[in-house]
Amino acid sequence: ISRPGSQSTELPIPRLEDSIRRYLRAQEPLLTSDQFRKTEEFSYKFQHGVGKDLHDMLVFQDQHSRHTSYISDIWLNSYLSRRKPPAFNMNVGLAFKDDPKTEFNDQLTRATNMTISIIRFMRAFRNGLLEPEVLHLYPNKTDTKLFKECIRWIPKAIVCQIAAMFNVYPMDMSPNFRLFNTARLPKFTRDMLHTEERAKHILVLKNGNFYVFDILHKDGTMIRASEVHANLKYILSDKSPIPEFPLTYLTTEKRDTWAKLRQDLWISGNQEALKKVESAIFCLCLDDLFIQDPNHLTQIMLLGNGYNRWFDKSFSLILTKDGSAAINFEPSWADLLTILRFMKDVLQDSIQAPAILPQEDPVASDASSAVRKLSFNLNDSLRAGIQSARVSYDLSMQTFSSQLVHFEKGGSLFIKQQGISPDAMPCSTAAFKHGRSEVVHPTSIHSMQCSKAFIQQPLKYGTNDLQNMLFKCSVYHKQLVQEAASGQGFDRHLLALRILADTKKGYLPEIFFDSAYSQINHCFLFSRPLSNPALNFGACMPIVSDGFGIIYSVQENGIIFNITSVSSRSVWDFMQSLENSLEKIMIALKGKPITK
Repeated sequence: ISRPGSQSTELPIPRLEDSIRRYLRAQEPLLTSDQFRKTEEFSYKFQHGVGKDLHDMLVFQDQHSRHTSYISDIWLNSYLSRRKPPAFNMNVGLAFKDDPKTEFNDQLTRATNMTISIIRFMRAFRNGLLEPEVLHLYPNKTDTKLFKECIRWIPKAIVCQIAAMFNVYPMDMSPNFRLFNTARLPKFTRDMLHTEERAKHILVLKNGNFYVFDILHKDGTMIRASEVHANLKYILSDKSPIPEFPLTYLTTEKRDTWAKLRQDLWISGNQEALKKVESAIFCLCLDDLFIQDPNHLTQIMLLGNGYNRWFDKSFSLILTKDGSAAINFEPSWADLLTILRFMKDVLQDSIQAPAILPQEDPVASDASSAVRKLSFNLNDSLRAGIQSARVSYDLSMQTFSSQLVHFEKGGSLFIKQQGISPDAMPCSTAAFKHGRSEVVHPTSIHSMQCSKAFIQQPLKYGTNDLQNMLFKCSVYHKQLVQEAASGQGFDRHLLALRILADTKKGYLPEIFFDSAYSQINHCFLFSRPLSNPALNFGACMPIVSDGFGIIYSVQENGIIFNITSVSSRSVWDFMQSLENSLEKIMIALKGKPITK
């Protein structure tokens, strides 16, 4: 592995007139003609009035903050200021593929090997030995052996600029330092991220009990694999029952409530134990259960059982009795591409270079002295807070539902054969320094016309007409993704201008009071495409209470969707509508008439 030799380029700020044009383009299919005329009026008034001043202010700030991007702090603050529990609003669950050698999938063996692979990744990152992840906007043209051989000969000083000419961007690796030793600390109004890189221990949760042990020596080298194995075996053999008042439930509470309870916890003599939890390199959750089906795994990796998760850690590795492995990811500090790169490297290392073998007996070591079980002093107020959090968690779980859908009537191979590009790219701006993500608003005049044709009048149009409509939708959507990934979306730009207006001007312009602005930001369908060789499937929570969270993966011969809901809306009904729509699209692409 070689040391990265290039720096990410700066995230551009779009021209104001371009953002307004793209904003109106996204609004038009969602509004009546009268509503659109009103939104148009607000938008142009903003563009030629106070919006110009705000944009100039944003550009000035960006020019004097070259160490970061214009959206980085704004986006971080927007995450940390949310008062809903991350577990039910933001956190993401990602399931690893199984080890192809089935004997390596028992809980202890896999927990040991994956823990050691995580520490190997961490040490490689901290020593500057990780190659940067690279984003290819046209992977079929540039993610090739020929391109990689050619780019190797470009001088490091200009390699980023040359690569960008071919729409190839090395991803920003700076968020990786938050991957380890990091926790989101509950505070009133706005949480904070705390990273303690000097800590050398990991946190292990089993049955709601807390265990820690040092996995690094004082000089930063890792302890022997046999010692990690022995320590985890010791923890798994501990028969301690679930505590009467599991502290972990507090991380499922509303943030201001949890902030008050954390203060109580701190002043009640729990400072050292709490520091151990929050500064741990990562959290390993050893669940005493077997996965029943994919929907069960979705629940376990997203929400667990309430008592065996610390949802405030930057990530937690989850291992069940049958060796199913998953990540629960708190996303305020980075976006999905960062954690997916991490998962890919960890899975590959744990499979190709396992530290221990199945049925291997741990060498003689004093695990009882290496492992420390944490205890907490809980007064009546804290006990009442935990009980209240448990009740809230149980009530929220009653409204949670999920459904994993395997659509098997067409995948990327067939779709590409029809000249249509399947959307399988997360819209990240991580190709830029401290870039985060951009929203793609896929509804367009093309998709509206296409939807009406398929749903309301499928017999009126010939198959060629329907295919042409689908082609226009695909081309336009691809344009939106490319604009967004290159820093030319409108959503983050308008967000930055709105926050500047509120903080610097003391008022919000009419464009932000327009009901159309509120409506377009109420993401009823929040979807993320995922494509990663380490991933079995993923799941995300809806970001609005009455919506759906969707993670999908376009595969060669099918499409996997994982749909979640926390409301009375039926996931099953939505799934059936989704499958019906996809079947009609595939029929049309095959040149057959739609009969129903």
